[in-house]
Amino acid sequence: MKDPGRLVLLGSTGSIGTQALEVLARLGDRAPAPAALAAGSGRLALLAEQAVRLGVPLVAVSAPDERAGAVEAGLRRALAAASQRLGRPDPVTTALVGPRAATQVIEAAALGEGDTVLNGITGSVGLGPTLAALRSGARLALANKESLVVGGALVRAALRRPGQVVPVDSEHSAIAQALASGRHEKGLTSPVLSGRSEVRRLILTASGGPFRGRSRQELVGVGADAALAHPTWAMGPVVTINSSTLINKGLELIEAHLLFDVDPADIEVVVHPQSVIHSMVEFRDGATIAQASPPDMRLPIALGLTWPQRPDLSGLVAPNDWSAPLAWDFEPLDDEAFPAVALARHAVAASATHPAVLNAANEQAVAAFLAGGLEWLDIVDISARVLQEHEGLAAPGLEEVLEAEQWARARAEELIARTRTQGAP
Repeated sequence: MKDPGRLVLLGSTGSIGTQALEVLARLGDRAPAPAALAAGSGRLALLAEQAVRLGVPLVAVSAPDERAGAVEAGLRRALAAASQRLGRPDPVTTALVGPRAATQVIEAAALGEGDTVLNGITGSVGLGPTLAALRSGARLALANKESLVVGGALVRAALRRPGQVVPVDSEHSAIAQALASGRHEKGLTSPVLSGRSEVRRLILTASGGPFRGRSRQELVGVGADAALAHPTWAMGPVVTINSSTLINKGLELIEAHLLFDVDPADIEVVVHPQSVIHSMVEFRDGATIAQASPPDMRLPIALGLTWPQRPDLSGLVAPNDWSAPLAWDFEPLDDEAFPAVALARHAVAASATHPAVLNAANEQAVAAFLAGGLEWLDIVDISARVLQEHEGLAAPGLEEVLEAEQWARARAEELIARTRTQGAP
């Protein structure tokens, strides 16, 4: 059996990270061995327990410089407590704490082509680690869509070889699986960059979120509790809010364009509330190949770790039950009530920095909504306003992308403050 190599798990205490650890336990020695963990500072006790259980020597915690000392002290206390509770030695010989910790941990792990980085970080802060993972030569199992949305050209430039990126988002994993049924030798995930393709278009499925079927007027005044009540997926709060506005589907459209080198005009979004068909590929002969499985992220996570082999997940992920009656629904997207996908199409067509600006403005607006300082409808409205004001750059470097992001966040905050006092962005 081929050596599966080592694994750096970014975002180990989040939804993707904790499910990835379940997958690793199921796969045993067929999975890459955990070599380093990285997480935010909000769940130090869980991070410490993970490190002690797995015997991981290298841990990273993202924190502002001014809090780094206190966070590191808290981590060491948590490690000592976990060691005593579990009756195992504290294995952590290196603890990296600071704003670039997730990037530094990849560099410190000294990865090679046979190793894997699973980027399960939420938000545009995942861009730096994505670039570091690609530069290392390791395979990148990518669940952080924002790094592609924000720095698509930079990610392409950092790619060391075709097929180095394996998508972990359920929709993009589904597309990658369906593409294996035909010829599409383009994009970041393909083995050969020849430009030949039998693909006519990609179809991204969307659950529709908790507000599916409501008109824009019916969405006035909806609260965070309702927006966080996703009907089919269990996700973190930011991703769940993004699903409720469908901005997540807009970001996934941009991601699919970059991953598979398909024109955005040839990527369609369709609402599928059962979340069993995770996406589809339509070929030029009229055939459509769909990937179907229960809404369980552990399947695409496992594929991200073992691609192109399919692991045995018996007892962990239940397959579809074909013995019971079932029905799948497909509905067109309501662009009036949910304009976020159209906004993403505009962003990706406008310039290389417009997607980064859209994502940054959305992150600020979502944070304000979750803090109780913004209406739900204002999330996309403010993002649209910031996007409209951005002039854009054709071929930005990393610093220019970060500057565009910084401007977008500052402008979004100005509009959020104005909305709080005047009631309109």
